Amino acid sequence: MPFSQSLLPEFDVEMKNTRKMLECVPDGRLDYQPHPKSMTMARLATHVAELPTWAGVTIDQDVLELPSDYKPHIAQSRVELLEIFDNAVSGARPKIEATSDEKWEQIWSLNFGGQTVLSMPRAAVMRSVVMNHLIHHRAQLGVYLRLNDVAIPGMYGPSADEAVFAAAG
Repeated sequence: MPFSQSLLPEFDVEMKNTRKMLECVPDGRLDYQPHPKSMTMARLATHVAELPTWAGVTIDQDVLELPSDYKPHIAQSRVELLEIFDNAVSGARPKIEATSDEKWEQIWSLNFGGQTVLSMPRAAVMRSVVMNHLIHHRAQLGVYLRLNDVAIPGMYGPSADEAVFAAAG
């Protein structure tokens, strides 16, 4: 089975789960920051929303060059987060589907401030830098939401906030 075809079902599930989490981000708490070293909720949620765009970047470019003074975009509302995310997913999915195994095997690099941060096959970038990275930050976002008394949706089954577990409590 081609890599793209094996990846797409996982991509679809993770994007559906990610959208459910982003739908919970409260507009009134975007400035929430659990620790001075932590991102604000707006920055973290925007990062989660944008990560699917990295699929296209990984496929379309051999090297991503980020300047040392890179300033990320920060969404100002849940509506904007969902728009960023939906556009990212709709752009990424057809690119993943159309990418050959030969292309997935080619090396991709990320440079920051002129220094190479990583170089690995595109398939590995897709798994680690795109998918696993998104899941990691989505989990962090879940903690931010929990700390703000926002009910958390289940990702791989019901969450403690959903009726199945709430009734058993």
